[in-house]
Amino acid sequence: MVRVLAVADEVVEHLWTDQVRQHGGVDLVLAAGDLPFDYLEHLANALDRPLVFVPGNHDADLSGYSNVRGLWTKAGLPVRWPGPAGAVNADERVVDVAGLRIAGLGGSIRYNKGPNQWTERQQARRARRVTRLAGWRRLRDGRGVDVLLTHSPPRGCGDEPDAPHLGFECFRGLVSRLQPSFMLHGHIHPHGVPRPDRELGATRVVNVVPQKVLDVPGGRDEA
Repeated sequence: MVRVLAVADEVVEHLWTDQVRQHGGVDLVLAAGDLPFDYLEHLANALDRPLVFVPGNHDADLSGYSNVRGLWTKAGLPVRWPGPAGAVNADERVVDVAGLRIAGLGGSIRYNKGPNQWTERQQARRARRVTRLAGWRRLRDGRGVDVLLTHSPPRGCGDEPDAPHLGFECFRGLVSRLQPSFMLHGHIHPHGVPRPDRELGATRVVNVVPQKVLDVPGGRDEA
């Protein structure tokens, strides 16, 4: 089991102090978007654990940046990456960190002209890319995806009826194809009302706002 501290959308005040070290037993920090990047850096540094994140619809646009041997560039020019230092951006990627294989898709449904917003068709195209990447990894080593990390939930599975908080229909198909043990998302604020975990097939869908500590089975082989 890999112990994960998952966070999204709302800053937990005591975690932005030395009290965060009460979670010293975690192996990995996963962030599902819409949190200050310096807050995420603090969590990773204070716990001395790796951080994997996807951007939310209120985060900066992180597209177009490349890192070659520690040098960040955009459009061929050296730049300072605006994301959290030392973190792994899993958006539209499949990454192996701390014993888990994590597939990521950030952003929300498009409802205005802000960054990290996608139409259903755009997100479906991005989801197909993640499916291909996961398939190539599986062919190489036989391992499936352990965690699907997204900012938004699937349509009809923990989302809300107002336009900014609709989930993505394509996520339901992505879960069916990848069959991860967990899908972790943010975007939907509890507002004091506990949000129950849900199931899509064998996948446990968890709204992690503002924080959840989870034990995730790692190194899952395909049958």
